[in-house]
Amino acid sequence: MYASLLNHPSSLFGQFERLRRELDDVFGVSALPSSIRSVAPGTLPAINVGRTPTSVEVYAFAPGLDASKIDVSLDRGVLRIAGERASGIPADDPKAQVYTRERGAGSFARTVSLPDDVDPAQVSASYRDGVLQVSIARRESAQPKRITVQ
Repeated sequence: MYASLLNHPSSLFGQFERLRRELDDVFGVSALPSSIRSVAPGTLPAINVGRTPTSVEVYAFAPGLDASKIDVSLDRGVLRIAGERASGIPADDPKAQVYTRERGAGSFARTVSLPDDVDPAQVSASYRDGVLQVSIARRESAQPKRITVQ
């Protein structure tokens, strides 16, 4: 029901959303969420972080990127994922008009603070079907041990 209010081009809510996008284009985006349906600008790509008994797993959802242009680094317990997404809109075509732009474009960087028990020497990253998976092994001393009872 609410989606139809926002998507209808002549609705009052649609006009406010269009005005907000135009103001963002002119003045730049703020650190606040642009709408209730999105995260704050600059927080792309969306990520999931979790851990297993043996590793910390980070999944970054970044479809349409070239894997060779994604920068993943780990420094002092902070994982940084950076890259750039092309807009897909021809910049050199003066006749091109954009009516709606929902896909983020430009440079992005996300940082994740990791627990102290990760092993920075054992990190692997893979990119498949638009999902970057970074796996950081936990130190063996932090892994649960089974103790046999005598």
